[in-house]
Formats: sequence, C-alpha cells, structure tokens
Amino acid sequence: MFAERRELARQRQGVIAANAELQERELIKLASLASAMTEALRRRGVTDPAAILAAEVGIAAFKVAFGRWISDPGHQDLSRRVRDSLEELKAVTAGK
Repeated sequence: MFAERRELARQRQGVIAANAELQERELIKLASLASAMTEALRRRGVTDPAAILAAEVGIAAFKVAFGRWISDPGHQDLSRRVRDSLEELKAVTAGK
C-alpha cells in the first residue's frame, strides 16, 4: 500500500522539514496518535505507565522507520522498516 506512495511521502517530508509551522503540526498529529494509542491500550486493560510508554515508543519506532524508508534507495517496504526499528529497540533494551 505504501510503496506506491513513497515518492509522495518523500516530497511531503521535504516540505515539512522546510517549514517550522508544518513541523509543529506534524508533532501535534503524532502526539494525537500517541494519545489515541494510549487510550486503545487502556481499553484493552493495559495500565499506566505501560500504556503511555508503549504508545510513545511505538510512535518513536515509526518515526525512525519512516525516515529510513523515505531515504533508503533499497526500497525496503515500510512494514519491514518498522519491524527492524522495533528489533533494534529490543536489542538495545536487552543490552546487546
């Protein structure tokens, strides 16, 4: 789904990076997404602070993966990049 939108995503990110107001808006959107994820986790019975932590880490992993995806000439798919980011996080927290 995202592969066909890669170039558009790259262009969009370039416009955002060049405009402070759009950067702020992007951060607000990501914070709203993290809040929605936190609430969804709470509805599933995950308690704070774990729900907050999981949502925020999920957003951070996505941001790193997205940045790699739009800049990587290897054309690895976005879902693979997200999994790779989460695996890297897992390795770091495990002390590897």
